[in-house]
Amino acid sequence: MKAAYFEKNGGPEVLTYGDLPDPVAGPGQVVVDIHAASVNGADWKVRAGSYEPITKFPYVLGRDFSGVVSAVGEGVSDLKIGDAVFGVCDIGQEGTYAEKIAMKASIVAKKPPKLSHEEMAALGLIGLTATVAVEDTLKLKPGETILVQGGAGGVASYAIQLAKHIGAKVISTTSAGNMEYVRGLGADQVIDYKAEDFTKAVSNVDAVFDTVGCDVAKNSFSVVKPGGRAAFIASGGKGLESPRADVTSLRPAVGRDRDHLDRIADLVAKGAVRPPEIKIYPLSEAAAAHRVSEGRHFRGKLVFKVR
Repeated sequence: MKAAYFEKNGGPEVLTYGDLPDPVAGPGQVVVDIHAASVNGADWKVRAGSYEPITKFPYVLGRDFSGVVSAVGEGVSDLKIGDAVFGVCDIGQEGTYAEKIAMKASIVAKKPPKLSHEEMAALGLIGLTATVAVEDTLKLKPGETILVQGGAGGVASYAIQLAKHIGAKVISTTSAGNMEYVRGLGADQVIDYKAEDFTKAVSNVDAVFDTVGCDVAKNSFSVVKPGGRAAFIASGGKGLESPRADVTSLRPAVGRDRDHLDRIADLVAKGAVRPPEIKIYPLSEAAAAHRVSEGRHFRGKLVFKVR
């Protein structure tokens, strides 16, 4: 199979496009012929060596995908060859920058027929993260107000739409060039973070969902009402310690299961959430996509068209 991989950590230039062995479905697994895979912010950090050292090369990045089942392992009865599916790799597994992947059948879900592989690849990990954060962790309720930091990003754009579907009022921050995009997602109030201090424009929200990190995350505590809560996904594995006894700090635990993927598929199929803005690259141009991802000045998702 063709894949984008690297033999050592480094800059985008270490990514190579070439041939690797085809995977085989083990017990409880399926092999998926990948049609599209997305680029996530963690990918370039893994490539650069910012996380735990990689000991086995060649290394194939990528955590979410959409494609078609091409092989079924022993014990799998709920998926069959030819099923169009999407999913997110199990924790500790990567490998979607490739034409094929073998993975647990239990964390693969049916793709809605009206959506393209590129759209579903873009929705996998961001939808899973936003759903766990907004519904399971923050437990957002109708009538509440939530501040979503970094509204033009993939996870945040999904979170805005999900919060509106729940019935919450949504405030979001973004750059001037993305304000109309974020309004179009359903945000009730949009703040240009370069022109306005959100801590002065916002107060007494029930919840904050931060996707930015650093000082933005730390300053978010100041706008939460007593008894409120804040969730963080860009501030390390443990999140942040709350400086206020009356505000709860949370770190979403984003697991892998078909139920959450089915929830994403249902919301998208009925139009409650739409796919993010997508920029498509051929898999052979993985290095170029990484340069854009590492720059962080884009909106929506970067997606590889694999087939």
